[in-house]
Amino acid sequence: MAVPKKKTSKSKRDMRRAHDAVSAPGISTCDNCGEPKVPHRVCGQCGYYKGKEVISSDDV
Repeated sequence: MAVPKKKTSKSKRDMRRAHDAVSAPGISTCDNCGEPKVPHRVCGQCGYYKGKEVISSDDV
Protein backbone atom coordinates (compact mmCIF):
# COMPACT_ATOMS: atom_id res chain seq x y z
CA MET A 1 0.00 0.00 0.00
CA ALA A 2 1.35 3.41 -0.96
CA VAL A 3 1.93 5.71 2.00
CA PRO A 4 3.25 9.27 1.75
CA LYS A 5 6.77 9.57 3.15
CA LYS A 6 6.44 13.25 4.10
CA LYS A 7 3.55 15.41 5.25
CA THR A 8 2.11 17.57 2.46
CA SER A 9 2.51 21.20 3.44
CA LYS A 10 -0.43 23.59 3.57
CA SER A 11 1.07 25.51 0.67
CA LYS A 12 1.31 22.45 -1.60
CA ARG A 13 -2.16 21.28 -0.59
CA ASP A 14 -3.71 24.67 -1.32
CA MET A 15 -1.85 25.04 -4.63
CA ARG A 16 -3.28 21.72 -5.73
CA ARG A 17 -6.78 22.89 -4.81
CA ALA A 18 -6.43 26.19 -6.69
CA HIS A 19 -8.41 24.84 -9.68
CA ASP A 20 -11.24 23.28 -7.65
CA ALA A 21 -13.32 26.44 -7.20
CA VAL A 22 -16.86 26.31 -8.57
CA SER A 23 -17.82 29.19 -10.81
CA ALA A 24 -21.31 30.53 -11.44
CA PRO A 25 -22.96 29.33 -14.65
CA GLY A 26 -23.03 31.74 -17.56
CA ILE A 27 -26.31 33.48 -18.24
CA SER A 28 -27.31 34.86 -21.62
CA THR A 29 -30.52 36.42 -22.85
CA CYS A 30 -32.93 34.86 -25.30
CA ASP A 31 -32.85 36.61 -28.70
CA ASN A 32 -36.58 36.09 -29.14
CA CYS A 33 -38.14 37.02 -25.78
CA GLY A 34 -35.23 38.54 -23.81
CA GLU A 35 -35.54 36.20 -20.83
CA PRO A 36 -32.34 34.98 -19.13
CA LYS A 37 -31.31 31.45 -20.13
CA VAL A 38 -28.34 29.09 -20.04
CA PRO A 39 -26.15 29.37 -23.18
CA HIS A 40 -26.58 26.70 -25.89
CA ARG A 41 -29.96 25.60 -24.50
CA VAL A 42 -33.54 26.07 -25.67
CA CYS A 43 -35.28 29.00 -23.98
CA GLY A 44 -37.63 27.76 -21.28
CA GLN A 45 -40.05 30.64 -21.76
CA CYS A 46 -40.63 30.70 -25.52
CA GLY A 47 -39.05 27.46 -26.81
CA TYR A 48 -36.74 29.16 -29.34
CA TYR A 49 -33.09 28.25 -30.06
CA LYS A 50 -30.93 30.20 -32.53
CA GLY A 51 -33.94 32.02 -33.94
CA LYS A 52 -35.97 28.88 -34.66
CA GLU A 53 -38.88 27.48 -32.70
CA VAL A 54 -37.74 24.11 -31.38
CA ILE A 55 -40.50 23.48 -28.84
CA SER A 56 -44.00 24.74 -29.49
CA SER A 57 -45.36 27.35 -27.11
CA ASP A 58 -48.05 24.92 -25.93
CA ASP A 59 -45.41 22.43 -24.67
CA VAL A 60 -43.47 25.11 -22.73
